[in-house]
Amino acid sequence: MGTPAILERARVLVEPSLTGAIDRLADQLLLPARYHFGWVEADGTPCDAGSGKGLRPALALLSAEAVGAEASVALPGAVAAQLVHDFSLVHDDIIDGDEERRHRPTLWATFGVDEAVIVGDALHNLAFQVLLDKPTPERVAAAAGLARATTAMIAGQAADMALDDLSEVDLEACLAMEANKTGALLGFSASVGAVLAGAPDAHVAVLNYYGRQLGLAFQAVDDLLGIWGDPAVTGKAAGNDLRERKKSMPVALVLSAGNLASDELRNLYETDGELTDSQVDRAAALIADAGGRDGTLSEARRHLEEALAAVDGTGLVPSAVGELVELARFVTDRDF
Repeated sequence: MGTPAILERARVLVEPSLTGAIDRLADQLLLPARYHFGWVEADGTPCDAGSGKGLRPALALLSAEAVGAEASVALPGAVAAQLVHDFSLVHDDIIDGDEERRHRPTLWATFGVDEAVIVGDALHNLAFQVLLDKPTPERVAAAAGLARATTAMIAGQAADMALDDLSEVDLEACLAMEANKTGALLGFSASVGAVLAGAPDAHVAVLNYYGRQLGLAFQAVDDLLGIWGDPAVTGKAAGNDLRERKKSMPVALVLSAGNLASDELRNLYETDGELTDSQVDRAAALIADAGGRDGTLSEARRHLEEALAAVDGTGLVPSAVGELVELARFVTDRDF
């Protein structure tokens, strides 16, 4: 499947506004923030290291078009969604101890933890500034929606950290965590354009549900990539989630099965010290053989179909719905 045109269209439309927003940060934060977005090297030399697919801004623009508005109506929401997403990435990299993102050193690994924490805080605050610069009723409603989504996302991160300390994790707990950690912000992104356009509540709700279900499908695929992903694509070491003993969906499915594979995987996870390459390989094989890989793929497909069904025949603009469908299939059809 080729790259959907909306991703490039969104990048061209959103990037100037995003750059302008970042320029408002305190002088001391400009270099590390621009480095995180892939615009400069650590010494300030301009570059184009890439800053991800831009899924959230693309969803925001499409949600405006889906209710008959111009894509530009969604710009404040698109920028705000991206800023909150990047705030979460900066802090997640610290929490997880990840030293590489998008094939280069992470912000904290380059500038230090203290600098990364404050940059993440600044991006979070900036998102609300962008929305509330002109506090129209629609922008205030969008800011309230972003506050709810961010609260849920943070709760999901806390739950994710708590799950890693448990020996038993089931699918239900994993889905609840991922619905907050990933689904909430995607739900906001997929509906904020409609909110800013003053669309009916029913259309906003449909688009939010689409985004939440897409978030669950997206995260399930991410969980698969965290174990079996190609480092050249993911930018992280093979089996990274297993090395970090993450209780992702494939792991949760096996641990909760109550069989010999569950016991062996649990024992591997409880091994003292870092897992060796052979232990990581054994854990991956256990999970695949015990159905964790196939089960997670089934969950991804189920939530993708839920997302697509949500926007089918709901009175939204057909061309925008077509792009929402194309984008959803693109981001969940990643190789692993």
